[in-house]
Amino acid sequence: MFLIEFLKVILLGIVEGITEWLPISSTGHMILLDEFIHFKASEAFKDMFIVVIQLGAIFAVVLLYFNRLNPFSPKKTGNQRKETFSIWFKVLVGIIPAGVAGVLFEDLLEERLYNYITVSLMLIIYGVLFIIIENRNKSRRKTINSFKDLTYETAFFIGVFQMLSLIPGTSRSGATILGAILLGVSRPVAAEFSFFLSIPVMFGASAVKLLKFGFDFTGTEMAFLLTGMVVAFIVSIIAIKFLMRYIKNNDFKAFGLYRIILGIIVIGYFAITGAIA
Repeated sequence: MFLIEFLKVILLGIVEGITEWLPISSTGHMILLDEFIHFKASEAFKDMFIVVIQLGAIFAVVLLYFNRLNPFSPKKTGNQRKETFSIWFKVLVGIIPAGVAGVLFEDLLEERLYNYITVSLMLIIYGVLFIIIENRNKSRRKTINSFKDLTYETAFFIGVFQMLSLIPGTSRSGATILGAILLGVSRPVAAEFSFFLSIPVMFGASAVKLLKFGFDFTGTEMAFLLTGMVVAFIVSIIAIKFLMRYIKNNDFKAFGLYRIILGIIVIGYFAITGAIA
């Protein structure tokens, strides 16, 4: 039994590492995956695990962008340090809306919206929006092509879009990238800013979940959590590098189509199994 559950943890880590960065909803995929594999753990542990496993994915961003985000690097000039601090200040501005909304409404949203119907609908709705916005975006000139062009006002409004990711199935990266594109941000800058926003957001969310769960882990629970994080970390490095290469020559419509197809499949599956039951 331990081996089977251990393999499920590895699968959850792989899914987290891929879906955290691609705009297809990590939380949505994790909720749906658990419906099929039935990870055998307490509800309290699973609720914490699904969030805290994201720390592995976040450490991948920290590793890949460490020099970019480190304002104290001795290799940087005075101006480069100022630019790095500016990125962090914009990130802090960007996390305010989701941070406030998360504190106020997280428990309510988890109680009412963490189900396959919400996830499926959000997958489909945002899939359609990706396609519509990318088609509209073809004729628009990008006005923000670097972090120097990104104003604090724009950073804040991208953060407003990030609030939408509190609804499972939306995708944090999907909401922020979609919002940034609407605001005239180029895809590479939108993707990287989404990555950077995730660092304080996910650390904060993980801290809250750990405090709620407590630190009285069994040996098995600790092994599961650490394994999931390590797998998510490794897979995230691959996923982030893939996404940054992909968006150099491609738009996000393929991800939109994937979301629509997956949402329809999930609705169909649960409709059929529910009817049979």
